[in-house]
Amino acid sequence: MVLRAPGELSLRVHPRGAVVLPVIALAALAAAVVLVGTGDYPLSPAEVIAVLTGGGTPGQRFVIHELRLPRALLALLVGTALGLAGAVFQAVSRNPLGSPDIIGFTQGAGVGALTVIVVFGGGAAAVSLGAVVGGLLTGVLVYLLAWRRGVHGYRLVLVGIGAAAILTAVTGYLMTRADIVDAARAVLWITGSLNGRDWTQLWPLLIACVVLVPLILSRGRRLTLLEMGDDAASSLGVRPESTRLVVLIGAVLLTAVATAAAGPIAFVALTAPQLARRLTRTPGPNLLPAAAMGALVLCAADLAAQAAFGDRQLPVGAVTGMLGGGYLLWLLAVERRAGRL
Repeated sequence: MVLRAPGELSLRVHPRGAVVLPVIALAALAAAVVLVGTGDYPLSPAEVIAVLTGGGTPGQRFVIHELRLPRALLALLVGTALGLAGAVFQAVSRNPLGSPDIIGFTQGAGVGALTVIVVFGGGAAAVSLGAVVGGLLTGVLVYLLAWRRGVHGYRLVLVGIGAAAILTAVTGYLMTRADIVDAARAVLWITGSLNGRDWTQLWPLLIACVVLVPLILSRGRRLTLLEMGDDAASSLGVRPESTRLVVLIGAVLLTAVATAAAGPIAFVALTAPQLARRLTRTPGPNLLPAAAMGALVLCAADLAAQAAFGDRQLPVGAVTGMLGGGYLLWLLAVERRAGRL
């Protein structure tokens, strides 16, 4: 369905997608409210909403505003960033395996952070900076190695998988060089966790999302045309390589900053775009639904990490890794049956 305004402005709206997107977004917000109320001092959703709107007791306000709200907001933002980045990489590569945690960018951010921990003994701010630098350097390297009169499809995925394997080996080497204290800290970080996160981790990610999310969304129509092939996109006025470069830079930055905030949380960027596309059943990268689905998946995974295993809380990265690994096996089987692998 196409909506036309006076003048030359028009907007294409897919009715199913227009319904599914707010449903996913509301489900993500509801999961975040439940997440805020989960813990040793449980609160009902009504109590959480009352505190967020200015009510509640002083004790409830302290628990929510100082301890739990940053974690829930971080889960929403990290999920949004990873879901959107995954949609960009899958659209650019035209491959459902084109995901930051499959093609090396998450591993690059992890190596940057581990280098700061193991070699320099840096604090939290330095570790975050190392993760961003590592992710950016990996992005530049993969892009240059995949370049051959442009960056296309399976070449980007294959180069990225090779880079991920090398970076995983570097991670193992750094772990063997660490002392016991740094090794324990590194293991917790590379698993991916929202435990103990506060407002200091939230603000840089929020600023990055405010800048980068609109930048990527503004290229959504061009990404849709790129999925038709470079020749078709060029004939419709799209500059393929400049469009790819802009959205890839934005996606790499989102991945790096999200990894700096919560560690390399696996498989959210892989699964969220595919789940969103299956729900909306609309062509194109489905950027907004993928972002909302990423937020929902990460909030639900963090709830499971806190509540599904009794008194023993798991890092959220362990939960997404278990669920995402099964999804990856299923996706590989589907791609093989379809003759694409």
